[in-house]
Amino acid sequence: MKKYGFGVDIGGTTIKMSLFEMTGHMVDKWEIPTNTENHGSSILNDVAAVIEGRLVQDGISKDDVEGIGIGVPGPVVQDSVVTGCVNLGWGRVNVAKELGDKTGLKVRVGNDANVAALGEMWQGGGKGYQNVIMITLGTGVGGGIIIDGHVINGSNGAGGEIGHVFVDETEEEVCGCGKRGCLEQYASATGIVRLANRALAADQRESSMRSVQKISAKTVLDAAKAGDELALEVVEKMGRILGTALANAACIVDPEVFVIGGGVSKAGTIITEVIRKYYIERAFNSCRNADFALAELGNDAGVYGCVYLLLSSN
Repeated sequence: MKKYGFGVDIGGTTIKMSLFEMTGHMVDKWEIPTNTENHGSSILNDVAAVIEGRLVQDGISKDDVEGIGIGVPGPVVQDSVVTGCVNLGWGRVNVAKELGDKTGLKVRVGNDANVAALGEMWQGGGKGYQNVIMITLGTGVGGGIIIDGHVINGSNGAGGEIGHVFVDETEEEVCGCGKRGCLEQYASATGIVRLANRALAADQRESSMRSVQKISAKTVLDAAKAGDELALEVVEKMGRILGTALANAACIVDPEVFVIGGGVSKAGTIITEVIRKYYIERAFNSCRNADFALAELGNDAGVYGCVYLLLSSN
């Protein structure tokens, strides 16, 4: 194993980049804007140029670099081919080959949610475990499944898309994926707001949430932590739906730990406790002892996971 590696997490607005020692120590991190003009044709050129510049700046020889791990917002198949990234304007792109040709370095590629899961397993909330399900509760619900230290990508690169597990046949609103009744419609930040607005419309009890002009997930969670009965019922419903979904997932994957990340996870143990309650109630007996942990790496989880791709490829 060589001394250094680069982690590159490509988002629709910015590209997070980090230089690591392969022991897991982050030497430095920085960002560059994502240029999505002309179908993102310059993105890999920009990444290559910055890495070349950084090597010169720090006096690092390529002989001392293990490679580049890269996360992308789209499905990735086993040979490191991205099958489409709408936010970047990409169709099918062989990222590993193109960036490898530009830099002369080994390149490994993963879906952004999956590499975040790897990062948390390696140096975050899932450290010490090899069988992990990570759930990111943000604007949507993302996920990553890791078995024996390796991400499950699936045949179409869609492994870990837990946000689109079907949970409610009575739902009339349409999810962003085009279906109705997806987990994302209840457990995401926007889903929690939807549940709260429905509760406020259906139940005329007093609630501190009524004094807020525009409710956010933080509004709901803060109100729940303050003892607001209606907000507590919303959190309870979200926890019941998510805990049940995770119990179903455990029957297939049997993880050691669930790592909960994303903006909603910042509410802390009020989230993990309610999810765990329903999980234990509904999980298959052999899976009930799975641990629950909060993610620890925040926005850096992706670059950590990108570097772990290099470790796991050996």
